[in-house]
Amino acid sequence: MAKRSAGLLIYRRSDGDISVLLVHPGGPFWVKKDAGAWSIPKGLVDENEDELAAAQRETEEELGVKVEGPFARLGDYRQPGGKIVSAWSVEAGIEIDPAAIRSNVFTMEWPPRSGSMKQFPEVDRAGWFTLPEAAVKILPGQRPMLSDLAERLGAA
Repeated sequence: MAKRSAGLLIYRRSDGDISVLLVHPGGPFWVKKDAGAWSIPKGLVDENEDELAAAQRETEEELGVKVEGPFARLGDYRQPGGKIVSAWSVEAGIEIDPAAIRSNVFTMEWPPRSGSMKQFPEVDRAGWFTLPEAAVKILPGQRPMLSDLAERLGAA
C-alpha cells in the first residue's frame, strides 16, 4: 500500500492576486536546490489518524504556527515515487511571516558514513509566492494542487 501524506495549501489574497505559502525542505540534500524543490507543509499520516488532523499537525510542526480553517479538500495527488498526498486549501486567517517559522528538527548521520549525527530543521525556510512563481518552485508532483486551487478560487 502506498504511503500517505497530508498537507495544507495555505493561500492569501492581495490586490486581486493569490499567493500560496510553500516550504523548503531542510537538510544537506536540499540546501542548493530551489526550482522544483519546494512543497506545501505536509507529512506522513499516522496509522488510524484522520488525514485533515495529520495535515494540521504537520503544518504546525513545520511552521510553528497553528492554522485554523475552514478547510476545503483539494484532492489526492499521486507523487512520482508513488506516495499519495491528500491536500486541503485554507485561506490564511492570520499573518504568517516566513522569516519567523520555527520548524521541528530531524537527526541524521552527516556526512555519510562519518559516524557523526547532526540535527537539521525539517523546513529551513518558507515563502509566499504568486501562483506562477509557485508553479516553478513547487515539486512537480504537487503542481496540480496549484491549478486545482486556482480553479476553485475562480482564478484559472
